[in-house]
Amino acid sequence: QVQLVESGGGLVQAGGSLRLSCAASGRAISRYTMGWFRQAPGKEREFVARIAWSGGSTDYADSVKGRFTISRDNAKNTVNLQMDSLKPEDTAVYYCARGTGVTASVWIHEYDSWGQGTQVTVSS
Repeated sequence: QVQLVESGGGLVQAGGSLRLSCAASGRAISRYTMGWFRQAPGKEREFVARIAWSGGSTDYADSVKGRFTISRDNAKNTVNLQMDSLKPEDTAVYYCARGTGVTASVWIHEYDSWGQGTQVTVSS
C-alpha cells in the first residue's frame, strides 16, 4: 500500500503563492495518475488537478486553471502543486491522491489512496 504525505500548506495573503508537495512511500507512483483534491469546511471534497503517469497530460478544475500547476518527479516519487494568485476561496485542506490506474480522471471514486491533507488558508 502506498502512503502519501502532503506538506507545504500554510497561511498566505490573497495574491500570494504556495507550493504543495506530496511524498509517496511504500510503492512507486510512476505508473499511476496522481491528483490533488481539496475540501473546505462544510463542503464536498472537490477535484483540483491531476497528472498522468508520464507527466505529459494534465487537467485542472476551472476554478484553478491558469493559476495552479501540477507536476511530478517520478524519480523522487513526489507530486507537486504550485499555487499562484491565490484567492480566499482557495482556502481548504488539500489532499494528494493516487489513482486506481494510469487513466484516473477527476472523480473521487477513481482514486484509492489518500494523504492526510495539508491546510491552506488564504486571507483577503
